[in-house]
Order: sequence, then C-alpha cells, then structure tokens
Amino acid sequence: MQLDATDRRILTVLQKEGRISNATLSERVNLSPSACHRRVQRLEEEGFIAGYVALLDARKMARPTVVFVEITLSGQADEVLAAFESAVQKIPDVLECHLMAGTADYLLKVVAQDTEDFARIHRQHLARLPGVQQMHSSFALKTVFRTTAIPV
Repeated sequence: MQLDATDRRILTVLQKEGRISNATLSERVNLSPSACHRRVQRLEEEGFIAGYVALLDARKMARPTVVFVEITLSGQADEVLAAFESAVQKIPDVLECHLMAGTADYLLKVVAQDTEDFARIHRQHLARLPGVQQMHSSFALKTVFRTTAIPV
C-alpha cells in the first residue's frame, strides 16, 4: 500500500496526539469524519499504525536514571542469540534491546531509580543473561531530546 499526502497528515497528527477524536482529526486533515475513520482503520489494518500507548513520565514513575548497556556475547550461533533475546525480554527494566553491528552485539536501554537500583538490576538480571561475555554500562547525564515520532 502506498501512502498518499492525506495518509501522511493523519499519521503525523496521530503520532503527536494519539487520543485525538476522529472528528477533530478529520478537521485537521480536511476529510469527512467517515472518510477519516476508514483511512485510520486501513492504516491500522495495514500495520502502519502498530498500536496506541500512553507515554509515562519516568521521573514521576521513579525511574529517572537511563543506562545504556552494551553487551558482547560469547558467540554468534543462532541458539546463543535466541537464548539471549528470549531472556532479555523478560527484564521489566529494559525498555529497548537492539541487535547491533559494530563492537557490541546488543545495546540495551535500561531505566532505574538511581545507581543503587541499577546495581540491583545488574546483579539480579543482567549478570544472569545467557551467553554474555562482556558488558559496558553508560549512564545518561541528561536527555537532550526524545521522540517516538517517525518522520512521515
């Protein structure tokens, strides 16, 4: 399916305001409410819209510390990668896990209350991940900007 200019306008608005009503969305993108609703449904069905979420404030949730963890595995065999990926998905403090090209095999984004809490996460979860040969953690000092919006 090809996205036209109207689809792109809809996606742009929804990325910033996921709770917008269909009536307001239709006004913003200059469509009738029924045509707008049909387009949004089609974008959902085609997988352009993967889901809707509420973005929580990490500070208010007592998780202001962001740590990026580079992980190098002991091998690259499919079973080693699969075991690691399966286990890391079960750690609630890991927000993201990316298979990387470069010096590290994986890059994790972890949230914690503070350095002591990260030490707990490391001890109870990260240090027990299968196949890990090396781990390097970097604490974010400041988030300059953050977005979930993909360029449309």
